[in-house]
Amino acid sequence: MRKLFSNELNRLHDQFMQMGINTSEQIYQATKAFTTHDNTLAKEVIEDDQNTNSEEVCLEKEAFDFIALQQPVATDLRIIMVILKASSDLERIGDHAVSIAQETIRGETDHRLPTVEQKIADMTSQIRTMLEQALDSYVRNDAELARSIAREDLHVDKKYIMTRALVTDAIQDGEITAKMGSSYLMVDRLLERIGDHIVNLAEWTVYVATGEMVELNQGKRNGDMLAQMMERKRRDV
Repeated sequence: MRKLFSNELNRLHDQFMQMGINTSEQIYQATKAFTTHDNTLAKEVIEDDQNTNSEEVCLEKEAFDFIALQQPVATDLRIIMVILKASSDLERIGDHAVSIAQETIRGETDHRLPTVEQKIADMTSQIRTMLEQALDSYVRNDAELARSIAREDLHVDKKYIMTRALVTDAIQDGEITAKMGSSYLMVDRLLERIGDHIVNLAEWTVYVATGEMVELNQGKRNGDMLAQMMERKRRDV
């Protein structure tokens, strides 16, 4: 009976991991479409989002069936509930990827800024690395690795502030239109929010590993950290 229980639990783990891998690919494809101005790829990302939504619904059903049929003890129940919470974060990340793809279609093809698009590509690379580490920390039940991911998110925030400043200056100097600037700012913000959801994943891993609910990057949650970073950047200009 315990072997069957373990097999079913491992299947839930595998489904969650596959959802995470697919979500990472969504981020990559969405930002690639945006920085290469590829509307066809952007439409594919939007259409494929149904797969992510279906994965979350399927995982949720499997988890509730598992609880009903296997009646897991407290420790195992905690793991299952974390899978449900974490899969919701993955689904939100997928939604943000779709929004980035939509900005590709809404945006202009002229008056683009290669420097800003390189910043977006750099943020994407760092965010995908964070997501891969978050999934790795989940598999290894590694609270320390999870905590380090939250610290990496602060570097993403710095890139977010720098990119925001570049775009704002470009709009003021007439290098790009307000419409194109708005798209850049939106994508920049969406990537920053994806980083926040990855920090959520890290927090769930810490909870599974230690049994303690923690709030990583607490100063950022109440807005203080980002506000201070933005003020320092303003003073540097």
